[in-house]
Amino acid sequence: MQITGAELFVKALLAEQVDTIFAYPGGQAIDLFNALYGVEEIKVILPRHEQGLVHAADGYARSTGKVGVCLVTSGPGATNLVTGIATANYDSVPLVCFTGQVPTHLIGNDAFQEVDIVGITRSICKYAITVRKREDLASIIKKAFFIARSGKPGVVVVDLPKDIQQALGSDCYPEQIEVRGYKPNTNVHIGQIKKALALLKTAKRPVFLIGGGVNIAHAQQEMTQLAEKTCIPVITTIMGKGALPTNHPLYVGNLGIHGSYAANTAISECDVLFSIGVRFNDRITGKVSEFAKKATIIHVDIDPASISRNIVVDIPIVADAKNAIVALLEKAPKYDFADWKKQIDSWKAEHPIYSIDGAKSKVTPYSIIQEINRVFEDAVITTDVGQNQLWTTQFLELTDKKQMLTSGGLGTMGYGLPAAIGAKIGNPNKDVIAICGDGGIQMNIQEMATAVVYELPIIICILNNGYLGNVRQWQEMFYKKRYSCTCLRYRKSCAAFCNTPSACCPDYIPDFVQLTESYGAKAFRVQRPEDIKTTLEEAKGTKKVPTVIEFIIDPEENVLPIVPPGNPLSDMIMGGTGND
Repeated sequence: MQITGAELFVKALLAEQVDTIFAYPGGQAIDLFNALYGVEEIKVILPRHEQGLVHAADGYARSTGKVGVCLVTSGPGATNLVTGIATANYDSVPLVCFTGQVPTHLIGNDAFQEVDIVGITRSICKYAITVRKREDLASIIKKAFFIARSGKPGVVVVDLPKDIQQALGSDCYPEQIEVRGYKPNTNVHIGQIKKALALLKTAKRPVFLIGGGVNIAHAQQEMTQLAEKTCIPVITTIMGKGALPTNHPLYVGNLGIHGSYAANTAISECDVLFSIGVRFNDRITGKVSEFAKKATIIHVDIDPASISRNIVVDIPIVADAKNAIVALLEKAPKYDFADWKKQIDSWKAEHPIYSIDGAKSKVTPYSIIQEINRVFEDAVITTDVGQNQLWTTQFLELTDKKQMLTSGGLGTMGYGLPAAIGAKIGNPNKDVIAICGDGGIQMNIQEMATAVVYELPIIICILNNGYLGNVRQWQEMFYKKRYSCTCLRYRKSCAAFCNTPSACCPDYIPDFVQLTESYGAKAFRVQRPEDIKTTLEEAKGTKKVPTVIEFIIDPEENVLPIVPPGNPLSDMIMGGTGND
């Protein structure tokens, strides 16, 4: 049977069990939208900006485990995806992004809204291709979904010229496909597992360091079992948080430049570092030459290029994280590291991570997130990037019923709100909370309209300190309070050089309450600690509309501890501790 390329596109989506697509129309994609018209099996979600669109697809994919699917037009429609493509690919999120393109005979002629999106995205995605022949369309789409979800997941970009969409051809769509030269290894080398276990047998101070690869592999339950069987303390990266329930007695905390004292010290003092699904980027290692100097290092990762790239390891294991953990579970004995755990527990007790003294006396990030922990039992929590992200990763409690979505690799402001929209669409029966800064929320605040029109009762918590807080903190601590372009209250009439907020500062714009209400959503402003819980509970009970809660926090509140740039993890600037 002969059908158009656009009709085959829809058939392919149905064959890949796609039930939701995030899409924005345009001239070079109009045939694809026409083919989608009336297809009840696929929900077509129309965000308000292509960057919001791709972050929503990302949040949908991370929270459901499915492949997220995007559809945009050529030119600016395609280029507006770039940041979201890099964000998702850096964090190994499976996305397939379809972009319209000018007809093949116009490619290279500077046609209206023509860009080489394949060339632009090739370095920030897993695979990118322009379909040049109608007969190749089915196999390319099949390949796209296969590559996106297999091995180390990532983003695939498929560029669809308009004439390919309109051309008639076969309606056949393959059930399976093999990609020449693409053979991701997921199996475990048992010999390397035995080497790792032999090393653990001689260890006195071992730790598991768990990264996002464990969460990507959906191996949280198995990881918990492995920790309990071996009695080895568990430290996580930001992306690995949640691999073990944060209230588990073996959980130590997050590692890195804003990691806990106990976690950073344990890494510095351990004799065996067993890392699983970790990239060892600079935000977790600190000074590379000083990282885990006393340890023999084991590294499990599905991507062989990640092993020994930043930190030289002693026992490499190339495998899917879940498969490796299962193999370890089968062969690992019970160990006794009671003295080591006692030492770590003492570090945790002596140096807890609290925001500031007197956390109960005013609205603080700590008090806000603690109430979120108490009010929401079954939830997906997204974050933006900046201080709001770091506080969330420090204070948020995660269990098997809670999931955190954040941009860990690229650090993309504007991620939190659209990711929450995607998560809510994929998880309609879960509470979804976005924790954002006043700067980041404004990068994609137009997606409030998307949440309203699709009747999504997400809760957006804005931590408003009037600054681009994370940069301001660095300016305060390392640049002599030279607050350059970080004050969001700044007006032309302000003093040229300002290094502190005061009572004479201009009013903040916008008024988030009024702005939210103009979208048809609910809004609250919280300035007293006693109002935090009741406001969150009211938001939780709201149906069909989003709720914005603007929390007014101290403009000079800092994220602590912090490891100064270029310093080892053992060299931390500590903060005060609360007594909550």
